Amino acid sequence: MILDKFNLAGKVAIVTGCSTGLGQGMAIALAEAGADIVGVDYVEATETAARVRGLGRRFLEIEADLLSIAPIPGIIEQAVTNFGKIDILVNNAGIIRRAEVLEFSEKDWDDVLNINLKTVFFFSQAAARQFIKQGTGGKIINIASMLSFQGGIRVPSYTASKSGVAGITRAMANELAPHGINVNAIAPGYMVTNNTAPLRADEKRYTEITARIPAGRWGQPADLQGAVVFLASAASDYVHGAILPVDGGWLAR
Repeated sequence: MILDKFNLAGKVAIVTGCSTGLGQGMAIALAEAGADIVGVDYVEATETAARVRGLGRRFLEIEADLLSIAPIPGIIEQAVTNFGKIDILVNNAGIIRRAEVLEFSEKDWDDVLNINLKTVFFFSQAAARQFIKQGTGGKIINIASMLSFQGGIRVPSYTASKSGVAGITRAMANELAPHGINVNAIAPGYMVTNNTAPLRADEKRYTEITARIPAGRWGQPADLQGAVVFLASAASDYVHGAILPVDGGWLAR
């Protein structure tokens, strides 16, 4: 039956940036589908842990700062030590810095590119090596953005990083598909998250953005849940290198 292909019972998923927002929503969705969760964030993920465990799933909490790739080997090791394997990686952790192009700092460039792009590549590489070692195949799901396709305003490093995420998603998919590893990405639109709080606080900008979204509203973390379960499941076994917009129709406008 087709619904059985969406069942993640017995799977182990690593979700970065899991404490709030999109990461929390995706971690809960994967748990609802049956997966155990390794939640990674630089702060405690108390609420996410409670909600996942409340579903009867196991939750391993790992506090790590992914501005550096140094924690990655230890995260993989802890996940395998505790759960015996990994099956799914969701590269959700990321940051955004806003400033005019003429005023943008090198630090804001480097910080955003480090966590949004460099960490995504090397975490994916580490997960892929583990999948191949296990001989099980696996699923890598990156979080791209509308700005993987567009330029945006006042976010040059974020745009560069998310354009890069789309590129490495396709590049890694080409090389890893023969190993039974699917590499795909979700491109959220304007979502209600901590990252967009400054935009939503600007009444004029908020109104302008909302008016341009065909769905007539900003997205919520729950809006990514169907996409992440699909890309993490056997239902997407023949999907490689896709960038799936979940944007209320923004890119179609």
